Amino acid sequence: MARHLLFPALLPGILIIIYIFRKDKVEHEPWSLIIRLLVLGAASCFPAMLLETFISSADPGYPEGSIEYALFTAFLVAGLCEELCKFLLLRLGSWKNRNFDYRFDGIVYGVAVAVGFALLENVMYVAQGGLETALMRGVLAVPLHAFCGVFMGIFYGAAKKNSIMGQRGKMRGSIFMALIVPIIIHGIYDTLAFMQTEAASLLLLAFVVFMYIIAIKYVKKFSREDWKASFYTDTLSDLPLDGKNQR
Repeated sequence: MARHLLFPALLPGILIIIYIFRKDKVEHEPWSLIIRLLVLGAASCFPAMLLETFISSADPGYPEGSIEYALFTAFLVAGLCEELCKFLLLRLGSWKNRNFDYRFDGIVYGVAVAVGFALLENVMYVAQGGLETALMRGVLAVPLHAFCGVFMGIFYGAAKKNSIMGQRGKMRGSIFMALIVPIIIHGIYDTLAFMQTEAASLLLLAFVVFMYIIAIKYVKKFSREDWKASFYTDTLSDLPLDGKNQR
């Protein structure tokens, strides 16, 4: 890969991680953990590719560009395989970590894994497609993975809290949502991308804009409320937001 393409391939993911890191108002997660999750996210590309190859072998032969092909490839191949592998590596790398004690931490971890996946994928695509691909994916595909990471992290954080509180049924429900919501987001995006029509392209742009708005809204909401959402004690609920380093 040409050196001049590496920076634009990596920049969108780096900016997203910095944005999420700065929104962690109670206490920043250690960079060593974030980097570990980025690496695990990148590593999740490889089992995802194996799963995608396996499921693709069951393709009934839908013609490329058809709605059937788009739905099958978007939801069962890309969405299911990639989000499942990201979730498994997310759980492996953070579930028992002692720093995981607030709801917003789940968002930080979910986005880190998602961006790690997106960075490696982006480098591979940009190496083949050049600067134009870097620019297009920088505003569409990389943020798409981050959107999925935000919503995976929201429910992943809820699952951790439910686990600590001994609410096993709610924990399983939150884990299910941590998987299904990103799969749906990913599937809608890829379905529109695979249909290869002008109408689908316009809907894709509208969907991405919508997801920017919704994802940023929820990031701000959970960031704002994080100081009163400790997993281990209710005593912090009376602290002001500017007492952010008092975990």
